[in-house]
Amino acid sequence: MKAVPALAIPSSAPPPSLLSVLIVDDETPARELIRHYLQSYPDITVAGEADNGFDAMKLIKEHHPQLIFLDIQMPKLTGFELLELIDVTPEIIFSTAYDQYALRAFELNAVDYLLKPYSKERFDRAVQKAVSKIHSGNDSPAGWQALQQTLAGAPAMLSRVAVKDRQQIHVIPAGDITYIEADGDYVKLHTAAGAFLKEKTMKYFEANLAPQQFIRIHRSFIVNVDKVAKIELFEKETYRVHLKNGAILRASSAGYKLLKETVRL
Repeated sequence: MKAVPALAIPSSAPPPSLLSVLIVDDETPARELIRHYLQSYPDITVAGEADNGFDAMKLIKEHHPQLIFLDIQMPKLTGFELLELIDVTPEIIFSTAYDQYALRAFELNAVDYLLKPYSKERFDRAVQKAVSKIHSGNDSPAGWQALQQTLAGAPAMLSRVAVKDRQQIHVIPAGDITYIEADGDYVKLHTAAGAFLKEKTMKYFEANLAPQQFIRIHRSFIVNVDKVAKIELFEKETYRVHLKNGAILRASSAGYKLLKETVRL
């Protein structure tokens, strides 16, 4: 699928009186409809469009939009994964054909949620809410943090993990993770392709990865049981877990017990 180029605008940033908007949706008709509906708002400028999360990342970095119309189900990166990776705090209006995301969208502190197909009247209500919130200055960092912390709460979303490594985005299938290591305010995801930092907690991954595949063996380690080669006693109530790639991890007695209940070596 070809990337949709950013729209040409008169200058690198809109005048202060204009509200900058980004449209992110993999369906051309959906983007065209939003653009058409926005024609009735002279104080809103469309800074750009993207049909996938990777191109959206570039446009967000370039234009710093105040509002994003964001589809959820997209190729390469979902809308939820995109929001985990960006550093700015725009207002979000989700738009999708799947109503199972509705409750979650509101829990994530989104301005609104448009279920396709939607009318101009329904669209206008969402835009008016966003404009009111932006002009009132009520966008709180705490609200944005709550959104990001809740983004991938459903286990189905953790069939893969999106990470940002410098200027590159990697989407890692859960099965490719060898083990997860605590690293300060981050965790380190170890894979055959290398290690990647993610700003999440060990508790988060422990709760949201498949429990029959990923076991918390120590306060500092979660291991993929498919990657375990052998387990041995190291010293009293401490064990060593040898992985197939040669790595050796510590396991507590409680972690050893959980691992032994799952792994058959």
